[in-house]
Amino acid sequence: MTSQTKPGSCCTPDGSRGTSAAGDAQGGATTVYKVAGMTCGHCEGAVSAEISAIPGVGSVQAVAATGLVTVTATGPLDDEVVRAAVDEAGYELAGRI
Repeated sequence: MTSQTKPGSCCTPDGSRGTSAAGDAQGGATTVYKVAGMTCGHCEGAVSAEISAIPGVGSVQAVAATGLVTVTATGPLDDEVVRAAVDEAGYELAGRI
């Protein structure tokens, strides 16, 4: 896979599609998850959107190249709620890092 995008693609080389619009949360709990199946910026965006919808989540940074998703929330998240969000996006939560 290359870092170039095709015209009209929603995927960007810098991964900006994979970040939530909420930005960085001040304080809170940060957890890193391993997600299987992400291959591009679109994947990052789908996972980020679903996890961002969880109450208390302030920011999500998904990186397809590593499969890592960093979530900052106002407090600890229930792993099963995160798993359900990742499943809804069409990917598999492999666990915490």
